[in-house]
Amino acid sequence: MIGRFVPKRVFFEQQALEYPLGKDLYERFQKMNIPIQFTGSHNRITGIPGKTPQEAFREAKSTLVVGIRKSKDFSSCKPSAHYQLPLTTSCPSMCEYCYLATTLGKKPYLRVYVNIDDLLNQASRYIQQRAPEITLFEGAATSDPIPTEYLTGLLHKTIEFFGAQPLGQFRFVTKHDKVDSLLTAVHNGHTRFRFSINAATIIEKYEHATPSMTERVIAACKVARAGYPLGFIIAPIFYYDNWEQDYHNLLETLDEQLPQEARRDLTFELISHRFTKRAKSNILDLFPETTLPLEEEQRKYKYGQFGYGKYIYQEQEMNDMKKYMKIELTRFFPQAKVEYFV
Repeated sequence: MIGRFVPKRVFFEQQALEYPLGKDLYERFQKMNIPIQFTGSHNRITGIPGKTPQEAFREAKSTLVVGIRKSKDFSSCKPSAHYQLPLTTSCPSMCEYCYLATTLGKKPYLRVYVNIDDLLNQASRYIQQRAPEITLFEGAATSDPIPTEYLTGLLHKTIEFFGAQPLGQFRFVTKHDKVDSLLTAVHNGHTRFRFSINAATIIEKYEHATPSMTERVIAACKVARAGYPLGFIIAPIFYYDNWEQDYHNLLETLDEQLPQEARRDLTFELISHRFTKRAKSNILDLFPETTLPLEEEQRKYKYGQFGYGKYIYQEQEMNDMKKYMKIELTRFFPQAKVEYFV
């Protein structure tokens, strides 16, 4: 059981106090006796302690920054959506293979953005530009937004915003199970609530400070009963001795636990393990004893959509994984949609 995220320290951009949510958070953290400092920019935070990279990493995961999202442009978000919707950044969990090791570096402190109305207004403009087509927004491209939701309510407000949008839809993914505050949101089926899952051996080895598979499925069942379209991301998928049996066990367990009402509108997204050179360097600094497969010579090099290359599995291994996972998903969840395998 993972407890509720409570930061050790909080940094505020001064301008954040000009927004109702920023002011509310400031008063709340004062009452919680959490140390507060001010910063000129949420992108440049100094004062996070730690004598070693591992200590600094752990302290960053306990640090929250309250700021303003100044950029008006949203990044693209292939293959899961048209645009990223940046509500938060990072999360308190410590998964060894986290893909954000490339972009957030060795001090991945958490950020929340209090100018939510500005962000939703920008989303409205994107929706209008693409009308009459539906525009899809991803709310967890650089974060897991659930751990800070009890503090900010950002997801709740965003879900209800999209509930009123005939041409806008929202989706996000989480490994966390504190979902109760979102069960009463008026979503009108316009938000797909997804959970990131993996084989039990992978979760135990690499997903530190995350809820168990069982806890995630319990949360997923709550979400399904609240009428949300449900999805699962199986990521990253690893190719190793006995991988087929481990992922078979994952899907069998999910099939046993997931009620029928959760299968009405169910999607799966499949992402194979990959890493960048920078991510590998950061991972080895932060988890020097890691057993992650990071041998570049065993991988294929591929350029990604953000301008940097990554090491992916060889073509035969990718084909084996894709074929096996789709057969297994058809066996256990024949009505589900497999959105992509990458």
